[in-house]
Amino acid sequence: MRTHRVSALLAVASILWIGVVPAFGVSKEMVQLQTQVQQLQEQMTAMQRSFDERMGVMKNLVETNTDAVNKVTTALTTLQTTLAKQQAEGGSKSEQLSGQIQALNDTMDELKARLSKVSKQLEDLQAQQQNLAAQQAQGTAGTSGAPGAQPAASQVPPADVLYQAALRDYNSGKTDLASQEFSDYVQHYGNTDLAGNAYFYLAEMEYRQGDFQKAVGNYDQVVQNFPAGNKAASAQYKKAMALLQLGNKKDAASELRRVVQRYPRTNEAAQAQAELRKLGATTSSR
Repeated sequence: MRTHRVSALLAVASILWIGVVPAFGVSKEMVQLQTQVQQLQEQMTAMQRSFDERMGVMKNLVETNTDAVNKVTTALTTLQTTLAKQQAEGGSKSEQLSGQIQALNDTMDELKARLSKVSKQLEDLQAQQQNLAAQQAQGTAGTSGAPGAQPAASQVPPADVLYQAALRDYNSGKTDLASQEFSDYVQHYGNTDLAGNAYFYLAEMEYRQGDFQKAVGNYDQVVQNFPAGNKAASAQYKKAMALLQLGNKKDAASELRRVVQRYPRTNEAAQAQAELRKLGATTSSR
């Protein structure tokens, strides 16, 4: 009887032990799993915090850049409005400013051309000085006993030297001298790039003197023979203005339309459109 009780107790104990051991193993795995989940949650929290901080910095940069772009856009709009207002109200002031800007551009182009040819000019001048000295020595020796001998014909200066002298006299207000020098330039160096500028300045002096017919002819020389030159737009516009002075409104309107069509992004085009509005004409040939 006692033997049966002992066996029964041992059986019960075995069953309990078998149930306890798996439960202990499961509890340990659950603790490890919970620990890993907690670590993952902490990592996710840190990553979220870092992401929020970076997003805040990026948002601040975007807002700063947007403000800067808006300020620049506002400034450009204000500037464009001011320029449009000045062009609408300026009239003669705008034309005068355009002439000054054109003169500055011309001066820069001419200075660049002159600098690129300085060495050659110096060499030419030295050679000419030597030739002149030799000719003068020969002329003095050959004409010392001939009272009726004629002096040797003067030589034409080099193209750059003559042009710079003419431009200097033009800017100094020496109209007669500048007119003669520019005329000599187009006569002897009519195929050079600066010949278009020389014709333009001749026309400008004639326009100021009221000789509009001659001015139209010289402006037309620039338009026809130097269409790619830096004076082409101004020459065509001023040709139209000279035609207006002569009372030829129809041809003047045609020239103004050509200015708008050929040089649409220039100040001369804006002035031509203003003149067409004054004449009651459209920019289209129709």
